Amino acid sequence: MNRELIVRSSSDTVDFALLKDGKLTELQKVEDSNNFSVGDIFIAKVRKPVTGLNAAFVNVGYEKDAFLHYHDLGPQLSTMLKFIKQASLGKLKDFSLKDFPFEEDINKDGAITDVIKANQSLLVQIVKEPISTKGPRISSELSIAGRYLVMVPFSERISVSQKIESSEEKDRLKRLVKSIKPKGFGVIIRTVAEGKKVAELDKDLQNLLAKWSVMCKKLYKAPHPSKVLVELNRASSILRDVFNDSFTGIHVDDEVLYEQVKDYVAEIAPEKESIVKLYSDNTVPIFEKFGIERQIKTSFGRTAAMSKGAYLIIEHTEALHVVDVNSGNRSNKAKNQEETALEVNLLAASEIARQLRLRDMGGIIVVDFIDMTKGENRRRLFDHLRDEMKDDRAKHKILPPSKFGLIQITRQRVRPEMNIKTTEEDPNQKGQEVEAPIVLIDKINADLEKLFNGPAKDNAVTLNIHPFIAAYITKGFPSIRSKWFLEYKKWIKIQPRDAYTYLEYRFKNKDGKTIY
Repeated sequence: MNRELIVRSSSDTVDFALLKDGKLTELQKVEDSNNFSVGDIFIAKVRKPVTGLNAAFVNVGYEKDAFLHYHDLGPQLSTMLKFIKQASLGKLKDFSLKDFPFEEDINKDGAITDVIKANQSLLVQIVKEPISTKGPRISSELSIAGRYLVMVPFSERISVSQKIESSEEKDRLKRLVKSIKPKGFGVIIRTVAEGKKVAELDKDLQNLLAKWSVMCKKLYKAPHPSKVLVELNRASSILRDVFNDSFTGIHVDDEVLYEQVKDYVAEIAPEKESIVKLYSDNTVPIFEKFGIERQIKTSFGRTAAMSKGAYLIIEHTEALHVVDVNSGNRSNKAKNQEETALEVNLLAASEIARQLRLRDMGGIIVVDFIDMTKGENRRRLFDHLRDEMKDDRAKHKILPPSKFGLIQITRQRVRPEMNIKTTEEDPNQKGQEVEAPIVLIDKINADLEKLFNGPAKDNAVTLNIHPFIAAYITKGFPSIRSKWFLEYKKWIKIQPRDAYTYLEYRFKNKDGKTIY
């Protein structure tokens, strides 16, 4: 399996596209103006605790106050408040916590007004970026993420990623981390630590301790609010979270970013430094070169096409996302309806897992799969969907299919949902918008599949279409029409029709009768 990261930089944004065997699986856009990224740590002041919500509003410098719930305070809040007070006054010189006296844990079912007060200084971390009209969601239970480990100050707990399945490996990693863990810090062992040696884990831990020390030095006379620890630049943070031995290429079109990425890869995986490449072709933009623009246009609309004529319809309401699975008018090559339903559902499950990551859809997602009567087929679909979503880094939960054929998914969202416009202005009617030509070509491809592989095959087909789209299909070498010929071994005659609207088309047979 080949994985490639494509990084496109412009004056105010950076786009990251993750390709898996050439197929777009993740897309992230980072704006330089975003000062409230997940993982950033602020020294801030409590604006006011709210008894009814059992939460507090905290001023972190955003136009809307950040929201801090009692359950996000962390059990060692009293210890942290004491530490902040001493560090802010310059009374602490050693930030290692080995000799720092810990206070008792706060009551897990307590009230917000019992533990924090208005105008109190607090260290908080962004756990959910500002979305729509809401301010950031924050936590005062801090964590500093590294390549293999996540360090949690004011804790002693060691835990291991649930994605590491071997109990022997979990025990081995716990023993190693216990031998190197400093007093006063908890550690979460990440999935990528599987199989790593103690030297690699210790190096990662020392880097995290150095970050903690630098952050604590900033607390002395720090203005409120101010950012005291910045999450890695997004290129490095994405690499930290997704990079593994299967990566075959990282392509960057900006020299400064290229140097940052190369330095980071050299640090975490020196043997892979050579896969980082600077893209310097000024004639073709990097996203077009790797086929990403086309995939974006065909993946972000209301309808998502799949192979063999099947497609998804994705609707977003205020409360949840609804996904409808449709088989289309595809040819029925399976022996019966149950097999057809299973085949389409398995295809849909793979595409849905991809769409959730690609659009970063969060909250409640309800999927209406095609009904299947056999229990083993429903189980197979459920297992397949879980397997496809194993690579998803967002926390998620999948419920088994209901008797109505619905599968419910909850997925954590920490950033605004990726929403890309896939329509263009209709040249026939000003003020109206239509789907882009690339999306139209996907629909035509699905129709050709039915025409040439269906039960009623047609040998001579003419495509009547708007002159603009006719030129788009026939231009260049190899043209889209040439690719159709290579795939179906049939030459399709293109007939431009001035009377057609921009995205109108008809398939006609040799007698001039409309087929589609």
